[in-house]
Amino acid sequence: MGSGITDADGHPVPVTVGAGGPGAVAAPGGEPGRVSLRFSPPAGELVWSCAPGAARELAAALLRAAEEAENTPGERPVTVVAGELRRGDVRDGDRSMTVESARADGSTVHVTWKSGAGRSWTQAYAADTPIALKRRLPWGR
Repeated sequence: MGSGITDADGHPVPVTVGAGGPGAVAAPGGEPGRVSLRFSPPAGELVWSCAPGAARELAAALLRAAEEAENTPGERPVTVVAGELRRGDVRDGDRSMTVESARADGSTVHVTWKSGAGRSWTQAYAADTPIALKRRLPWGR
């Protein structure tokens, strides 16, 4: 999986995940009922295995950490014009507002926001209106 995972020196680390025990990623027929992870950094290979429940707990912990990392405010807000808003952008301010969608209609941009409480609404902005963002997801998300 091209995961973007790197080692401490910044080198890419290929990661393979599969069903079965430690040998299952390379060869079918590993230990049944296990999940295996194979990390192949330049310095050597690490192979881990765990029960499916532990794999789910790891996945949930990784999701929580990813959300926390994405929600950590940067050094200062970034300002973009309304015409450049994209899904996942979080508006700077006292209350959490995330862009669900942004649709341009000529010189007007219709932005659908979602609050932290789960409410959604749409606002119209001139395409060149500056909007301060607390967080911006990378392209491709």
